[in-house]
Amino acid sequence: MTRAVLSLGSNLGDRLAHLRSAVAVLGDTVRLVSGVYETPPWGDPDQPAYLNAVVLAEDPAATPYDWLERARAAERAAGRTRDPERRYGPRTLDVDVIAVWGDDDQPVRSDDPELTLPHPRAHLRAFVLRPWIDIQPYGRLPGHGWLTDLLVAGPVAADAQELRPRPDLEIESTA
Repeated sequence: MTRAVLSLGSNLGDRLAHLRSAVAVLGDTVRLVSGVYETPPWGDPDQPAYLNAVVLAEDPAATPYDWLERARAAERAAGRTRDPERRYGPRTLDVDVIAVWGDDDQPVRSDDPELTLPHPRAHLRAFVLRPWIDIQPYGRLPGHGWLTDLLVAGPVAADAQELRPRPDLEIESTA
C-alpha cells in the first residue's frame, strides 16, 4: 500500500470546481480531504487569490510516479496550461505530490528532478502545511519534522497569518 499527500490549488475560473474535479480524478484512492483555505498567491503576487486543500490518498499498487501521473491527469482535466515565463503564475489547477510512503510505512525519497520527494519546498508553504494539519494533526513532513512546528517557524508563520479558512466551501472525497 502506498500513501500520498497531494496539495491542490486553483486561482483561475471556478476555483472550487477545479479542486473538486481533482478529487474526482483521484477517485476512490482519496481517503481524507482537508478544509478549503483562501490564500494569497505565493512566488508571483500579480494574480488572484488561491483556494487550497490537501488530500491523503492510498493505492496498494501505486508507485510515486503513478501519483505524479494522476496529479498531471487532474491538471489536464482542469485545462491547466503551463507558462514557462511564470513558474508560479496563475493556474486553473495545480496538484503537487508532497510526500509518499511505501508499503513499509517509510517515506519515499527521490532526487529525480521530475519528482523530488518529499516536495522540496513544502516545508516553506503555509498553504500546504495548514490544510495538511486538518487531516493529519500529528503529521510529519519527512526530513523536516512536525507539521505544527513548521507552520509556526520563520517566514511560514507570517504566511500562515494570511490564510483564510473557508468553511463555507467543501470538497468531499468519493471514498
